Amino acid sequence: MEQQDPDRSRRRNSLLAAIEVFRDIDPGMTLNNLVVFLYAAENQGLNVSELAAVTNLYKATASRCARALVAPGAPGALPPYLGLIEVRRGGPAKNSKTLTLTRAGLELCEILDRHIGDPVLIDPVSGTSAPQRVQASIASSKSHSAESSDTLGASVCG
Repeated sequence: MEQQDPDRSRRRNSLLAAIEVFRDIDPGMTLNNLVVFLYAAENQGLNVSELAAVTNLYKATASRCARALVAPGAPGALPPYLGLIEVRRGGPAKNSKTLTLTRAGLELCEILDRHIGDPVLIDPVSGTSAPQRVQASIASSKSHSAESSDTLGASVCG
């Protein structure tokens, strides 16, 4: 069996690195948990109905995902009890609940921002970087275009 280069298998683009941060917190984190956290982070004070609307999830699903992101012992908390957000009473309706980040949630945002701020692009082709491939493709197109116009010019003028 062929062995992979350990550096090659460990290489991560920024998006994958951010997802791995979530998996390090809890390997069972779902995509819905991740999406709910990111929307809650970008929209502090969002209520569950608004969260459902922006995430395109059913209100019950948005609520369950949010409650999985709160700390153990919090009212309505569900496993895996990640402690990343707080669900607080308050808002336009009597039973409204708003979402805010905990200190752990804020720290997670800082980690994610570092990954985003120092991007590593998705580059499935080994050996050359994406910009090098684009430049080579442009050069090839120009070369092919020049050859075609020379041939076309010769046939029309000749």
